[in-house]
Amino acid sequence: MREVVKMKDIVVFALTSSIALADEICVHLGIKRGEISVKHFADGEIIVEPLESVRGKHVFLVQSTCNPVSETLMEVLIALDACKRASADKVTVVMPYYGYARQDRKARARQPITAKLVADLLQSAGADRVVTLDLHAPQIQGFFNIPTDDLTAVSMLGQYFRTKKFKDEVVVVSPDHGGATRARNLADTLPGSTIAIIDKRRTKPNVAEAMNLIGDVNGKIAIIIDDIVDTGGSLLGGVEMLYRNGAKEVYCACSHGILSGNAVERVHNSAIKELVVTNSIPLNDEKRAEPKIRQISIGYMLAKTIQAIQLHTPVSEMYNMFNDKNKDN
Repeated sequence: MREVVKMKDIVVFALTSSIALADEICVHLGIKRGEISVKHFADGEIIVEPLESVRGKHVFLVQSTCNPVSETLMEVLIALDACKRASADKVTVVMPYYGYARQDRKARARQPITAKLVADLLQSAGADRVVTLDLHAPQIQGFFNIPTDDLTAVSMLGQYFRTKKFKDEVVVVSPDHGGATRARNLADTLPGSTIAIIDKRRTKPNVAEAMNLIGDVNGKIAIIIDDIVDTGGSLLGGVEMLYRNGAKEVYCACSHGILSGNAVERVHNSAIKELVVTNSIPLNDEKRAEPKIRQISIGYMLAKTIQAIQLHTPVSEMYNMFNDKNKDN
């Protein structure tokens, strides 16, 4: 009874980029999605108005700050302000894709650190907590002075690849040094797999040169794991390198399928066996129609996270739901 009462004290709102995902979350929670209005003035200004009372409620705002990034971010900030002024008890921002995260440090003189800027904006606007998925750099959590849950899709991706029941040896490949921990975590979910690392350098945004391969992929099935696939240029460079080094098949997986520009065409024309993405960013009709792209849902994961936050139970226990690796092996 206590659990039912507590779950009645929440409201889940969806802003423009994550309506379908929020609907799925609400189905798993057994509640109706809250009604909220997002409108634009003729000059582009945004107004966000909750269409139901949030007084004393715990509000969850679901919005990935994907394209158009600045616009979707402003929607979140304005919605936060509206909810706080309407006397919401707490407001948690559920931001599966955290935009501007790739600028997480000063790589060169006079560069901004926008990941920190966005954290400051969310806190200033009134966020009490942030839930996100596979931040570009885990250290971004340190930019916040409020609780931040950086969830990961690695357990889900591991569960998906275990269903493939590969007959050949599997090697999990990090596309750069920074993703080595993510590759190791995925390899841990795939019994008997090893890891390899592509040594590359990024010459400018969205441009990277694959340099060397650390590890053995010869005769193996390779799975490249990354947090983001944007234009796909550096990913496909890595795929070509793996085939040159003897990989039998190359699968790719990422948490956030941005897939800008002609990325879908590049994937279609490449030797990639399959690209697995989550629905942290919605796919348009063209992307959904591409047979090499497979999307898996994080809706249930986010619903269980919201439930754990509201009921004050450990969020980390959620990952056990995807730990079936010993059932079929």
